[in-house]
Amino acid sequence: MGHKDGASLAFSELRKESQDLYNRIHSIAEDAGFVDQVYRSYPRLPLIPNMRCGAWYTNPDTASNERAYFKSTDGHTGNWSFNLRRPNLHLLSLICAHAGLLLVDSTRAGKRIPDALSKTVPIWCAVINRAILKSTSNTNVNTDADAWNTKLYTPPGVVSAQEHDQIEKKLDGWADDLVASFYVLPKLQYPLRPIWITPSTTIFPKFPDTDAERRFYPIICISASKQVLDGMERRITGFAYIQGSGDDHELWSMGLTPAQFWKHKQTLLHANRNELPTLVQVLTSSQNTHSARTDLNSNASFHPTPIHHVHGRLSICTTHDVSFSLDNEFAVVYLSSTEETPPALKDHPHILYIQTPRGKKGQHHFLHSVLPQAIPFIFLHLQKTCRVCIACETSTDTSIGVALAALTKFFDDSGEFCGEHERERESVLSKDDIKTRLHWIITSCPQANPSRTTLKRVNEFLLSPPEFLFSPQNFVSPSGAPPDAS
Repeated sequence: MGHKDGASLAFSELRKESQDLYNRIHSIAEDAGFVDQVYRSYPRLPLIPNMRCGAWYTNPDTASNERAYFKSTDGHTGNWSFNLRRPNLHLLSLICAHAGLLLVDSTRAGKRIPDALSKTVPIWCAVINRAILKSTSNTNVNTDADAWNTKLYTPPGVVSAQEHDQIEKKLDGWADDLVASFYVLPKLQYPLRPIWITPSTTIFPKFPDTDAERRFYPIICISASKQVLDGMERRITGFAYIQGSGDDHELWSMGLTPAQFWKHKQTLLHANRNELPTLVQVLTSSQNTHSARTDLNSNASFHPTPIHHVHGRLSICTTHDVSFSLDNEFAVVYLSSTEETPPALKDHPHILYIQTPRGKKGQHHFLHSVLPQAIPFIFLHLQKTCRVCIACETSTDTSIGVALAALTKFFDDSGEFCGEHERERESVLSKDDIKTRLHWIITSCPQANPSRTTLKRVNEFLLSPPEFLFSPQNFVSPSGAPPDAS
């Protein structure tokens, strides 16, 4: 065997080992032990996973029910952003109540701290601090520079001085955008300040316990995984440690979710390498079967998340949350990627079932079929003074897009239902109208995380002339076939 062939084979084996389910599960368990150690050092602070990766490392028994949505891409070099689509303002009340926060994330080989924790969170802290100082409604703020610190803090040795300075120049602009938005900032007694803890941290910092001594709210960013330069490190217990194992779980988890991992953690960790894949298949298939059976026969109370600015007339939930014993008060737009219609949905008078294909086909379908079907259904039931819930599998993307279109089309700036034609006569719809209504949704549903593609399709639907949307070559009927050209 030649040198190149040998190197290629070795690389292939390393890659295979890095995706190995056994290595991943045990690496996550090791990192979760470190996170628990940090949590025990700060027991009064709420523990929050940064989605999606952070959920693998945080025990649901000790973690808060809240979730954070700090994306690494908002901290990538040259792409820095305080994104108003994910402002994470829902965390501020928690921070005020507990005088700080523990935030968990991880990163893959080569880095000590993920961009989400080294740059996105520092940007967030500095922008929030500056926006509160700029906001006249926050009268409790002491404008003395020493009392209200608006500086940008980034981890030394991780973010260069040049990049730090480039980010700092943009902070005031982002703060102005936040102040000018629909979002309402709470009154903070102290500014936010990021602090970093990694497995290489030797001494955990201490913070004052009393208000008299406190100068800031610590946002403790926990980078859960040990830095391994080549991505893998052998353990005497028989597995290869992989840094950032929770990343991109679709590639290795075989459908296992963080919730299932924590529920069956001991069983999974005690399984040997050969039996583990079969065990995971059993756990995930039984969970899916149970969920489907529970959903279809549910008689439980139906509690979707209401959009407060429109008095709960529209709300969001997952398809798993839908109860089919709906009364006349509620109607549901049920968006599902499954190919077979559940029997309980057929001919249900208050449920509109729409299949939503995945991928590029789904993007076209969302614009030319989902929205044209859902919007008239929503309007009809709003006219009957029903509350309408929009449900998709995650309640974070497709359902948000439908809700956004309906809010823009049928509700005025005060959040009052005004009907389709009244809204259109009142003013020409604009991107600013759509942006404001997205902020309404995010304020009530912090988990909302619509993709740029979904938002683009909503813009096209609301701002394009009808002849574009409903031309025979574009429109897809509920049956999936284009309408008769005549």
